Amino acid sequence: MNGPALHDTPAPASWRIALPHTAAAVPVARALVRTALAELKHAADSDTAELLTAELVANAVEHTAGEGPIELVVELMPTGCQVEVHDPDPEPPGNLTVPEPPGEPDPWQEHGRGLLLIRTLSSSCGHRPTGSGKAVWFRLPVVPAQRRPA
Repeated sequence: MNGPALHDTPAPASWRIALPHTAAAVPVARALVRTALAELKHAADSDTAELLTAELVANAVEHTAGEGPIELVVELMPTGCQVEVHDPDPEPPGNLTVPEPPGEPDPWQEHGRGLLLIRTLSSSCGHRPTGSGKAVWFRLPVVPAQRRPA
């Protein structure tokens, strides 16, 4: 038999969890991402993953109506990770992939920097419609072992 065996290519691992549609979802989501990334020998930067996950979850809680849960999906791949937050609002996030004019957020304002952080710190980000609303996602690459803190 020629070619790699099925076990030579690790399959992505994924976690999916429903979170309450409240601010209490943010620390739960951060902890799940931290735990998921700790499982891998070669992982993405967990601090950045936690920060960006917190931003996505906070946006879903703040900018969508309803009592229903939001959903966090974490997929770990050999090349890095992808985090998605599913919410019931089909309206896409306005400035996730392109900043809204007149440019960057006012540094003196309390809100408005979450999507900027996601655009800046992720390797890619976006959104897609789902059957029950939308999913907003970001990807982070694997951090080489020699660059990770001890």
